[in-house]
Amino acid sequence: MSDADNDLSNADLAPTTLERRTWNLWHIAALWVGMAVCIPTYTLASGLVDKGWTWQAAVASVTLGNFVVLVPMVLNAHAGTRYGIPFPVLVRSSFGTRGANLPALMRAFVACGWFGINTYIGGAALAQMVRVVFMDGVGGTERLPVLGISGLELVCFLLFWALQIGILLKGIDSIKMLETWSAPFLLLIGVALLAWAVDAAGSFSRLLENPQPRDGVVVAGVGAVLGAGLTTAVSFWGTLALNIPDFSRFARTQRDQIIGQALGLPATMAFFAFIGAVVTNATFIVFGMRISDPVQLLGRIGGTGTTLIAMLALLIATLTTNVAANIVGPANDFSNVNPKKISFKMGCVITAIVGLVIMPWRLYNDAAAYLFTWLLGYGALLGSVGGVMIADYYFIQKRDLDVDQLYKRDGKYQYTKGWNPIAVVALFAGITPNLPGFLSALGLIKVGDPWTSIYDWAWFVAFFIAAGVHLVGTRLRGR
Repeated sequence: MSDADNDLSNADLAPTTLERRTWNLWHIAALWVGMAVCIPTYTLASGLVDKGWTWQAAVASVTLGNFVVLVPMVLNAHAGTRYGIPFPVLVRSSFGTRGANLPALMRAFVACGWFGINTYIGGAALAQMVRVVFMDGVGGTERLPVLGISGLELVCFLLFWALQIGILLKGIDSIKMLETWSAPFLLLIGVALLAWAVDAAGSFSRLLENPQPRDGVVVAGVGAVLGAGLTTAVSFWGTLALNIPDFSRFARTQRDQIIGQALGLPATMAFFAFIGAVVTNATFIVFGMRISDPVQLLGRIGGTGTTLIAMLALLIATLTTNVAANIVGPANDFSNVNPKKISFKMGCVITAIVGLVIMPWRLYNDAAAYLFTWLLGYGALLGSVGGVMIADYYFIQKRDLDVDQLYKRDGKYQYTKGWNPIAVVALFAGITPNLPGFLSALGLIKVGDPWTSIYDWAWFVAFFIAAGVHLVGTRLRGR
């Protein structure tokens, strides 16, 4: 890259040099194991079981969804590995040098929400450890007015928040080391939790019993996998499906990024989703109620030593996911807004502050809002971005980017004053059909079944409409 405009580049957004491309397939696989073995993965399946789904339907939706999302993940990773560029620079080729900030910031604010949710989970685990050591396992639960969180949990939330920022400020290599060493440990913790469930239930076959119908709850079988269940699972990693170039730019080869992702993502998600689903079944047998939140569950298992070990495992699992999945991407996205003034480290701080002020515990503590409003809602946004990206890179650019031009205001990717109007139209064309269903999910309006059905497939609807509009619009404009 040469003669890049100063306001379009900095050390963090510039193409990765060859000597920094050191991640092999095992590093990338470990990255995905570390990110996938987390509390939101567990609650993705356990929340569905708690809502009346069979464990087969819950696990099937997560597994199938991750095989589906692996496709755009690998496709978008290609440009990162080939050209060494991060996500916000890649989308300049489709949206323009200024227009790239629109999808980048959309993705960034979704990641800020995820960062806040995971930080709350880690803080809750830390608070449980404090209760066990200093409060005999109880106390510190009185919620503060307005905030809706206890003082103990708020302090622990802030401590865990600061820890993650400290790790990120050490740079990207700290993430590779963290993921590589923690991944095997996290898998062992998952196996141990499953072993407890088998022992507590009395037999493995009893553990696999499906939930009994409850008042007002319709049991969802395998037929529920398609639609909202599948879309929720795909949307779960919809953020990483866009900004995977932020990591694949450090991969040695395309083979490393493809095989590493294929090995690390679907199997890990399926395994941990299975644990979340069947352990939630076990809680009904043991405690007479389904406990879908693993922080609450682990706080009730065993004595002081067991609880401390379990909560430490939760902290590590949450840390590895949050640092990699929910800070790196938005930090680059915020930096892209003004590269001269916003560095990667400053982007990390902005991400953390946004994740703090949104009070994420309010969202996470409502399972219905978490699964069917939060995940489906942002799935429509990011699916539309993904449709434009893949259509542009593979069918319009034909994988041939001029990297120097990506960093120039008056270059090939300037379009109309820095914006590609066709990409913007395509973006909103993909989002619009999902708006009635989204507003209905929020309880703001009432809509009929057709709009609800469209919203159940939000990510897919947005992806294919946006891709189609972008392709047709570009070809018509070219003629």
